[in-house]
Amino acid sequence: QVQLAESGGGLVQPGGSLRLSCAASRRIFSFSYTRWYRQAPGKQRELVAGVTSSGRTNYADSVKGRFTISRDNEKNTVSLQMNSLKPEDTAVYYCNVVWDREYWGQGTQVTVSS
Repeated sequence: QVQLAESGGGLVQPGGSLRLSCAASRRIFSFSYTRWYRQAPGKQRELVAGVTSSGRTNYADSVKGRFTISRDNEKNTVSLQMNSLKPEDTAVYYCNVVWDREYWGQGTQVTVSS
């Protein structure tokens, strides 16, 4: 079993920044994939960014150059640094890891509005 706890969401103005963190109950380096998804009201959940156990990253086209995913193996956390936020980034953001199966966090709300 893996427990995930996200934090760092909130309300920010367009152009602002937020840093999301996901704390895992197991060692981060044991996960083959660690990812951030988001789900906006009335829309399907979508992949935002991911990082493999070897450190390879991938990003949705909509966030490339603005978001950065990173892992801290010592703290067992995965973070998502979000810069130049836009209103269309408003969503609930979920942490997701793959170990023996997929695990999801409870989500954290990000609202980008003036």
